[in-house]
Amino acid sequence: MSRFFRIQVDEAALTDELFSFVTDPHPSRNDRPVVDELHDVAPDVVDVLECMIIDGVDDRRFVADYVQSFVHELSA
Repeated sequence: MSRFFRIQVDEAALTDELFSFVTDPHPSRNDRPVVDELHDVAPDVVDVLECMIIDGVDDRRFVADYVQSFVHELSA
């Protein structure tokens, strides 16, 4: 069966935004529009990002690897 809808993701822009979320030390990071959108599209992603915050992730490539992984899963 063919798919009727495709989700398009700008991986670079999403990675930048999520890296900013992960490295933002302020509680207001949860008010970012991307967080609201992720709660609608892929709610488990926010949980993983919060674990990255706890783990002290400060290297963009780890966020990029995760983004690539879940974007691939969404489009499968």
